[in-house]
Amino acid sequence: MRSPDSAPGQPEAAVPLDLATLRTQFRDGKKALIAHFMQSRATAPAATHLIRSLARHVDATLATLWRDAGVADALPDAALVAVGGYGRGDLLPYSDVDVLLLLPSGCDTGDSTRAKQALEAFITACWDIGLEIGSSVRSVAECVAEARRDVTVQTALLESRWLAGSKKLCLQFQKATAAAMDPVAFLRAKVLEMRQRHVKYEDTPYALEPNCKESPGGLRDLQVVIWVARAAGLGKSWAELAAKGLITPFEVKQLQRHQGALTLIRARLHAVAGRREDRLVFDLQTAVAESFGYQHSREQRASELLMHRYYWAAKAVTQLNQILLLNIAERLEGSETAPMRPINAIFLDRAGMLEVVRDDLYLDNPHAILETFLVFAQTPGIKGLSARTLRALYNARNVMNSAFRRDPVNRELFMDILRQPQGITHAFRLLNQTSVLGRYLWVFRRIVGRMQHDLFHVYTVDQHILMVLRNVRRFFIPEHAHEYPFCTQLASQWDQPELLYIAALFHDVAKGRGGDHSELGAVEVRRFCRDHGLGKDDAALVEFLVRHHLTMSTVAQKEDLSDADVIRAFAAKVGSVRYLTGLYLLTVADIRGTSPKVWNAWKGKLLEDLYRSTLRALGGAQPNLDAEVEARRQEARQLLALHSALPGTEEPLWKTLELSYFLRHDASEIAWHARSLWRYLQTTEPVVRARPSPGVDGLQVLVYSPDRADLFVRICGFFDRAGYSIQDAKVHTSRNGYALDTFQVVHPQCDIDDPAGYRDLIALVEHQMVQALASTAPLAEPSRGRVSRRVRSFPVTPWVSLKPDERAQRWLLSISTSDRSGLLYAIASVLARHQVNLQLAKVTTLGERVEDTFLVDGPALQQTRRQLQIETELLDAIAPKA
Repeated sequence: MRSPDSAPGQPEAAVPLDLATLRTQFRDGKKALIAHFMQSRATAPAATHLIRSLARHVDATLATLWRDAGVADALPDAALVAVGGYGRGDLLPYSDVDVLLLLPSGCDTGDSTRAKQALEAFITACWDIGLEIGSSVRSVAECVAEARRDVTVQTALLESRWLAGSKKLCLQFQKATAAAMDPVAFLRAKVLEMRQRHVKYEDTPYALEPNCKESPGGLRDLQVVIWVARAAGLGKSWAELAAKGLITPFEVKQLQRHQGALTLIRARLHAVAGRREDRLVFDLQTAVAESFGYQHSREQRASELLMHRYYWAAKAVTQLNQILLLNIAERLEGSETAPMRPINAIFLDRAGMLEVVRDDLYLDNPHAILETFLVFAQTPGIKGLSARTLRALYNARNVMNSAFRRDPVNRELFMDILRQPQGITHAFRLLNQTSVLGRYLWVFRRIVGRMQHDLFHVYTVDQHILMVLRNVRRFFIPEHAHEYPFCTQLASQWDQPELLYIAALFHDVAKGRGGDHSELGAVEVRRFCRDHGLGKDDAALVEFLVRHHLTMSTVAQKEDLSDADVIRAFAAKVGSVRYLTGLYLLTVADIRGTSPKVWNAWKGKLLEDLYRSTLRALGGAQPNLDAEVEARRQEARQLLALHSALPGTEEPLWKTLELSYFLRHDASEIAWHARSLWRYLQTTEPVVRARPSPGVDGLQVLVYSPDRADLFVRICGFFDRAGYSIQDAKVHTSRNGYALDTFQVVHPQCDIDDPAGYRDLIALVEHQMVQALASTAPLAEPSRGRVSRRVRSFPVTPWVSLKPDERAQRWLLSISTSDRSGLLYAIASVLARHQVNLQLAKVTTLGERVEDTFLVDGPALQQTRRQLQIETELLDAIAPKA
């Protein structure tokens, strides 16, 4: 908007921009487009209309600014070019607006004050009106040189579009960049870049907070295909690729469908967030889901419905991306005509990839579908499925119908895959990636891409199941014996691994239906066993494992394993050594398959202790407490002698301790206590000793002190302040009034392979805890520690249960809530306030959720009113910070 009074050649006076008006027009126009989109039905065409309308809106604004800044007058041969995603004409509400200010050859803005000022005025005006552009100023030669050095720049320049200025220069630029392209090198670079990106984003389309642009199966994977096809001159759209024979009409429809779904989700995510946000973070999932019209139900959250839709699209994109990139690579590298080695009558080995002999193989011979994965597992040197095979599977989906699932030949093939001595894990991953698993096991199809909002599963249900299958499989592989030595030992004596694999496949297959998924899963696996010809005994075992796959971890982590009644009841439930061993192996695999954070060596020790105790009970050895205690005492005496302790050193301490002490500690701990305390039995000061926990990460800490009401809470307070996490606590009061408490704790700096680091931690604990326990200062108020973002998005309703044990002598206090710092200290503070004595603590952390069990007693628990008061105060103490 040039002033009529301005003199020519004076850009300062020549560009008095009415930026306020333009800013208002740009902001209101963008806001109106987004509002119309959010008010319309959530469909892919609505998203397409939005992104193209936004691009046109920005196009017009930039052209106006280019003219009004005087660039056309100062640099008549320059051009304004859109690049990157904006160059495609696709613009999400808050996506980058990348532009290239293209200068003619030989032009140097440094030699022209007017040209330099005009360009600066244009860029400044863009930012002033709220158009945050990413800009670069280059000549055609500079663009070509930069593209040769940086594949990211080359990619951005690949998709360019004229906006303003010289169309001739823009066309010259497009021809030059196309001529400088090396399609084979570009393909190699983009595939490597894509792999790095996938690793960065967890290498799975099923991340719980996926980036719908960058994650595997996201929009970027589709863009990579178009980029490499465009660089190779094979086409710029799905329709053009189909015309060149690279994709089928059916695949074009699938690509358009899934690209539309991902674009729609990303557009609504931007609009809901009000900023550029490509991650479907927990904080936004519900709001985005509700913008689609999804609603909560008893079975599923609205966010789960949205994520299920996202995962299905992302999975399909992953498959199609793999097919198309392999196809393009074969076309570019000429490997389509490479010699192939026959494997059998219907499969070939093409450079390590499994190839079908013809495209319509599966349509004519549906049995070949499952045979593909059997051959894959059986044939050494096969790394994956070729593009032709993947495409043939993708196009044979309709063949996998109810008749296909009932076919006896297919059922036998499926069992053959499960019985293979190798390649099972990779075969089942491929079965799931190609959607064959969900179409053969229809019950599995329902949990593909299903989220688990329990805060400790970090995988979708199908991915968790395949992780558990992998873990079970590794028990039978000698190369992995160092990971699970005891499990490998047990697995070596197990004669039918496929029974455990089936249990792994079905243990969580009924998640998300409502009701007890263990019971529903048992019904499903019973049907599977019947249909697949398993014997009566084998079917009963698999059904038992699925029905009780949570039982062993619950007993190990929540009940007193020193109680003979607990062991006797668990032994009665499992009934036999075979059932016990199968349940133990499945339980370890299941816990390790939930999240890298959930499993630790302490949980492993609890499960192994329960296994060994139950094994003895199943062997017919009736619990003889006196004999058990005497055996532990004798073993402890032998250990003391090895440490040069004088005979009888242990007796003064042991005379003060109840039978329960010897039942709850093994011989190693009993000997360590006696060796540490024999000279301090009448001490008036706290005694603290620590050592590396035998066989597991962390420390064992022994506290011996004259008992007092606030002792346990002060210990918890010390560990909390020092950054330790309490895994287990065994609390005893001796006959002469001393507390003898043992804690299993872990610290971020605990490293079982670093003895020097352990020595430093032990010295600090032994010195600083004595000072903390000697203090008589008032107890600090428990803090409401911060909770994680996941907990804020998926809070756990605090729950407290206080029930008497079978003998009505002690009480079982169970607590479940979201994890946070200072939680155990808050619980201990309430118990201390009411003079409730703690006898045993089982502290279980499941991701961001804790489930703690305490064995307590005290006069306050005998009064109903006091019980209610304690439960109320505990609920208040464990409630997360508002």
